[in-house]
Amino acid sequence: TWADAERGFERALELDPNDAYTLLNYSLYLSNMGKHDEAIAEAKRALELDPLSIDINACLGWIFYIARHYDRAIEQYQTALEMSPDFIPASYNLAMSYAGKDMYSEAFAEVQKGIEHSGGEHPLLKSALVILYSLMGRRDEAMKVLQNIIELSEQKYIDPYNMASIYTSLGKKDQAFEWLEKAYEERSAGLPQIKVEPMFDSLRSDPRFIAMLKKMNLE
Repeated sequence: TWADAERGFERALELDPNDAYTLLNYSLYLSNMGKHDEAIAEAKRALELDPLSIDINACLGWIFYIARHYDRAIEQYQTALEMSPDFIPASYNLAMSYAGKDMYSEAFAEVQKGIEHSGGEHPLLKSALVILYSLMGRRDEAMKVLQNIIELSEQKYIDPYNMASIYTSLGKKDQAFEWLEKAYEERSAGLPQIKVEPMFDSLRSDPRFIAMLKKMNLE
C-alpha cells in the first residue's frame, strides 16, 4: 500500500538521512500524494547533498510543475538542461511548464531544441507538439502530428500514459480513458502521478477518473 511505501521511505531515511536518492524518491512519492510543500523540501535536501545530479535537478523541476509553481519549474528545468542539453524528459517538462503559463512560443522553442538533440523522432517530444497545438486551438496540426505518432508506434513503444495525455488535450475523453486503462494494465511508470498531474485536470470530475483513483488507492 501507499502507507507501507511511506513507512519504508521513513525507515530508510532513519537509517541514512543523507542518502540523496532515497530523499529524491521520497519527494516524488510525496508529490504524487499531493503533499507539495513536503515534496519540495525533501527534493531540495536531496539537491543539497548532490547538486550535480541531473536526475535530482530535473525531478525538483517536476515537483515544482506538479505543484503548479510554473516559474520555479521553468528555472529548475533550465538549470537541468544547462547540465545535460539532450535530456529529453526535461525538454518535454520545460515545454509543459511554459504551457502552464500560456507561454506557447517558448514552449515550442524548447520542443524544437529537444527535437534537434534527439534526431527528430522522439515520441515524447511529438506528444508535446500535439498537446501544444491542441492547447492553442490548432487542431488540424495536432491531428497531423498524432497520426505521425500512431505510425511511429508501429516501430517504437509509446507509453500509454503519454497517449492518454494527448487525447486529454484533444478533448477526446473516451480515448483518454482507454489509454489510462492500458497504462494501468502495463503499470506505466507515470500513472502514480495521475492524482496531481495538471494535464488531467479536465478529467477530474468524470466518474471514470474517480474510479481510476480508487482502483489505485489514491482516493
